[in-house]
Amino acid sequence: MSDVRILGTGAYVPDRVVLNDEVGAAAGVDDAWITRKTGIRQRRYAAPGQATSDLAAEAARAALEAAGITADQLSVIVVATSTPDRPQPPTAAYVQQRLGAAAAAAFDVNAVCSGSVFALSAAEGVLARRGGHALVIGADIYSRILDPTDRKTVILFGDGAGALVLGPAQSGPRIRHSALHTFGEMSHLIEVPAGGSRRPLDPAGLHEGQQYFAMIGREVRRFVNDHLPQLAKQFLHEAGVIPDDIRHFVPHQANGILLQEVFDKMALPHATMHQTLADHANTGAASIPLTLDAAARQGAFNPGELILIAGFGGGMAAGLALVEW
Repeated sequence: MSDVRILGTGAYVPDRVVLNDEVGAAAGVDDAWITRKTGIRQRRYAAPGQATSDLAAEAARAALEAAGITADQLSVIVVATSTPDRPQPPTAAYVQQRLGAAAAAAFDVNAVCSGSVFALSAAEGVLARRGGHALVIGADIYSRILDPTDRKTVILFGDGAGALVLGPAQSGPRIRHSALHTFGEMSHLIEVPAGGSRRPLDPAGLHEGQQYFAMIGREVRRFVNDHLPQLAKQFLHEAGVIPDDIRHFVPHQANGILLQEVFDKMALPHATMHQTLADHANTGAASIPLTLDAAARQGAFNPGELILIAGFGGGMAAGLALVEW
């Protein structure tokens, strides 16, 4: 019997490389300070004419090629992003058009940096009813919503996209378990204050910088350290595995120092943590599929090995998935 499997992965980052000294200049920090605080050396920025859907479509094409299927075989396209091309229509509609995937339903998911895990769960649900193949994409262009003078945020982010193709197969990587969590009482910790129905973006808001991404960094760090290890422990118990069984850990690429803190608390004695943030920084919803693709293409995963995927970010939200490669 066939099961829904991960048939292929793909990723795309823009051409422009932005080094720490360049991004830190307006914020009053240098390469040494950024590297020490974050583990990030560089990131990629989208070109002026590139939108989130352009990055998403490039990653999608790479994933489709790896999966060996064509766009007209897709039943659904789910794009996880918090930096859409426009407030509406969904960015996924533009991706559908660019790929020529006319038969695919297309919609967006916004769970900020956890978005790709939420999108993966949504796509699985659609395939359970509709069948066929799904394209799951995480894509963000954070360079467009960062205050260049805010050293707490501007140093952390880059632009990119990552994608997965799901479909029926008798062998290959499969998603064994997933769990989604939202802590709405902490939603103020990460936000873009203006540009929605609560506060439309007007000249006064622009003057105040309300169009920029804002984060209460210390509280976000506390949230991740306090919640993610415990959620992961509960998740693995529900999935029927023990920490010793995990061979790989693919987290959202938030901050290298934070990731090491969390990984130590996870107590996964036989796991390798995979990171791409040194070269790509925090790419939002793209970071998990981008990192998964990088590790897969490097041959890091062996058949049967268990991979723990952990997304966390605005909402505040956390998404976990267990993949058997």
